[in-house]
Amino acid sequence: MAKQLQPKPDWIRIKLTTGDNYQDIKNMMRSKTLHTVCEEARCPNIYECWANRTATFMILGDICTRACRFCAVNTGMPTELDLQEPERVAEAAEQMNLRHCVVTSVARDDLRDGGAGIFAGTIAAIRARLPFCSVEVLIPDFQGDEEALRTVMEAKPDILNHNIETVERLSDRVRAKAKYRRSLELLQRAKTMKPDIPTKSSIMLGVGEEWEEILQAMDDLRAVDCDILTIGQYLQPTPQHLRVEKYYTPEQFAALKEEGLKRGFSHVESGPLVRSSYHAHEQVKSAKSRKEEGVPTSS
Repeated sequence: MAKQLQPKPDWIRIKLTTGDNYQDIKNMMRSKTLHTVCEEARCPNIYECWANRTATFMILGDICTRACRFCAVNTGMPTELDLQEPERVAEAAEQMNLRHCVVTSVARDDLRDGGAGIFAGTIAAIRARLPFCSVEVLIPDFQGDEEALRTVMEAKPDILNHNIETVERLSDRVRAKAKYRRSLELLQRAKTMKPDIPTKSSIMLGVGEEWEEILQAMDDLRAVDCDILTIGQYLQPTPQHLRVEKYYTPEQFAALKEEGLKRGFSHVESGPLVRSSYHAHEQVKSAKSRKEEGVPTSS
């Protein structure tokens, strides 16, 4: 007998805000031929974030060379590399007068460096136009290529983000080509290369994990000195993607936040609609504040 689909609970609600700011950002992205993960991944917070004039830029095109079973981004073989993209992202960030800019990408396994050079160029271009804007990058695993990671780290992002996405037992099922241990190694290498740059990762819930496995994933991240953690509810983007196995309550997300803080993360953002870059600027401030207050964050 097929497993019955769970109805969405009342706390999974998306506030629709499509005022002037939302339309301005949408028009600007189109005019500069830019992509955002907000649109491509069907993020539930797009209306809130765009209304507040914040967005997560998605570089290296909109076609991913991987086909993760949770992700709505288009999959296929990219046909080109846009070397002018970093400057257009910087122009858009300047036009938005951002204080914190998040840059992510599709996976580009077709490129020798996985797109690391474009990441580094984008960081530099944003800094040239907005010297007081902090830059967070959410990078793919570059297939474990240490030199590609070094290229990004040498550009000195303010935060290096790489998501493990799920618990170790489910990683191969949920993530195409990515490896749980390889992701942990990337975060550890990033710390070795630039110890002062905070690292960040994310876990989505509802794909079949057990509570103790979530806590173990937290421990695994702290073991590689990951500083910031975001935890959110998986939402099935289309009928072809992984089905939601469980909806976690706001109380359970609050309990996981406390578990994360007990383990020494400098900041934990945990809630049903939390995504990796949700309230990213606030995360940076909170993490910095806890460090300045002397809250221990090392393993």
